[in-house]
Amino acid sequence: MLSIYRLPKYAVMALLFLFAAAAPAPAQDWPGKTVRIIVPFGAGSTPDIVARLVADGLQHKYPTTTFVVENKPGASGNLGTDAVAKAAPDGSTIGVSIGGPLAINTLLFAKLPYDPHQDIVPITQLVTQPSVLAVNPGLGINSVAELVSLLKKNPGKYNFASIGTGSLSHLAMEAIAIKAGTQLVHVPYASSPQAVTAVLRNDAQMACLPAIAVTPQAKAGAVKILAVSTPHRSPYLPDVPTLKEAGIDVEADAWNGLIAPGGTPKSMAERISKDVSEIMMQPAAREKLATQLMEPVSSSPDALRARMNDEIARWAPVIKAANVKIN
Repeated sequence: MLSIYRLPKYAVMALLFLFAAAAPAPAQDWPGKTVRIIVPFGAGSTPDIVARLVADGLQHKYPTTTFVVENKPGASGNLGTDAVAKAAPDGSTIGVSIGGPLAINTLLFAKLPYDPHQDIVPITQLVTQPSVLAVNPGLGINSVAELVSLLKKNPGKYNFASIGTGSLSHLAMEAIAIKAGTQLVHVPYASSPQAVTAVLRNDAQMACLPAIAVTPQAKAGAVKILAVSTPHRSPYLPDVPTLKEAGIDVEADAWNGLIAPGGTPKSMAERISKDVSEIMMQPAAREKLATQLMEPVSSSPDALRARMNDEIARWAPVIKAANVKIN
């Protein structure tokens, strides 16, 4: 066997250079020349707004790298999330996704094209967005307690609108009905504006929808907000109680998280988490998020993984009790 000690100095240096070139790039080299940020929903959606905020912040931090947001909507967010899962784990592809494709859809779909536990590396939670329980003023009620009393007296009589079967807006209302010990009729719609319109027209008497979709109509007196669905009161709706404060132990937090392909090195995930968390906590980012009634959230990769697991534990009994299925 040839010893490097018998080689000329220049040959030894050449070999060391070749070994260094062949070694995998360390996490500190992130980002590379181009980084894709995949969003599993369409342009203008909440994840899209958040992804573009992240992309702008990273572009400012790393001006020699190009950050590109790609929208890949479809299959309740599964299509775009799968694109992240199947990308190379080298930091060139990351994604912004939500609790559905990262957790809840494992309970709703007979088979997913990816396994969130194995094929996804959590990076950091990005934002939390409150939903609100809103009712048509024609119901003549002013509190969650009054709503529960009305529903108990009339099981199966009233409709609620959602933005699709298995959506957070659907599951939240099913959970409210279960906790109240009554039944409601589910009427799914394709979007938040359509669901709000259904409540305005009294086609549905209530809904639990993103606050940003409801507050303009509430200010005009066209709908009435009874509670927020988050664990704590929203700073944007400080006078509105949480569902738990109002006597219904239900939480439905429309959070967004940053993810990477399975196999992404832990050191790289932590590096990206640190960079993005700093961006989300900047005053300029807070101001932009406030226009959508969203709050920035910073978390470690492990904390986001725990959040994903918590969502499964929270919604599994609701989905079973309400017999919610997609396929």
